[in-house]
Amino acid sequence: MVPSEIDREGDLESPVSRDLCLRAFRWMILARVLDDKLASLYRGGKIHGGVFLGRGQEALSAAAGVSLRRSDVFAPLIRDLAGRLGFGETVLDVVRTYLGSALGPMRGRDGNVHRGRPRQGLLPMISHLGAMISVANGILLARRLKGVTDSVGIASIGDGATSTGSFHEALNQAAVERLPLVLVVANNQYAYSTGNERQFACRALIDRAPGYGVEGCTVDGTSLVECLSAIGQAVARAREGRGPQMIEARLLRLCGHGEHDDAGYVNAELKAGAIGRDCLKLAEEFLRGRNLASPQQIGQWRREAQATVEQAVAQVQREPGPDPYAEEWCALSGRKLADPAQV
Repeated sequence: MVPSEIDREGDLESPVSRDLCLRAFRWMILARVLDDKLASLYRGGKIHGGVFLGRGQEALSAAAGVSLRRSDVFAPLIRDLAGRLGFGETVLDVVRTYLGSALGPMRGRDGNVHRGRPRQGLLPMISHLGAMISVANGILLARRLKGVTDSVGIASIGDGATSTGSFHEALNQAAVERLPLVLVVANNQYAYSTGNERQFACRALIDRAPGYGVEGCTVDGTSLVECLSAIGQAVARAREGRGPQMIEARLLRLCGHGEHDDAGYVNAELKAGAIGRDCLKLAEEFLRGRNLASPQQIGQWRREAQATVEQAVAQVQREPGPDPYAEEWCALSGRKLADPAQV
């Protein structure tokens, strides 16, 4: 008999359901397959602009996406493809934005990392340097003023963003207003190429949380179960009215800052250590070891993901880009472009 709940690692309080774990794992697979395809298209000259992969961060990202309700708010970053998919973004939206299709959510008008559907709670990224925390704050405060009391927001940032003024101002605001915000910090050890030792002097980033009056915890970002448990609990606390929550997930990005970066500055000891483990491989080993998923099932999920991605790419490559001579260059929320399905 397959257990309905998974014994978690560490001292986290709540077990994670089998169904939630498998759902998150499948989003991790799809994100990895799609990322690999986008990297291939970039190297083939098919994508203009940067490509920033989430390799090594899929467990944390997927956990964030599946822990939210569709009525919540998600402010993802450049390595949050798994979370975006888990929250409801479609593969077509992703591919259309990267390939500049006029049928995509941004109509081929903006950089590929700035895609989203605000009316559905998926926020287009402005900047990865802490700026999205205040945007999530604003939406949560607006909803409170409208009488919506059960909405939660997750804002994702990296370790580098915690050194910015935007981080300080927004986290302080969230704490003062006791907003239902969960701040997920992916501490991947480098702000681009600047290591932690040159970024902050405190023992750990989570030490900053008490100074703002914020509850927080540190998790192993390579463990899907730990990420699901920690983020799930933080979302529940925020929804109960306990104010903002902060999670520091320790991991290592298993690629460069972008596909243009060879990451030669990354310490070899980090790569060889526990923090450099591949979260997707670890999750697969965990599921197989607990008899929660068979090798045949996992293989089938990978084949399905590959077929989905290839079909989307083939479809989008036949779609037109924006016509600069016929396009009405106004805000997507204005005039005839204000299509609720698109914005």
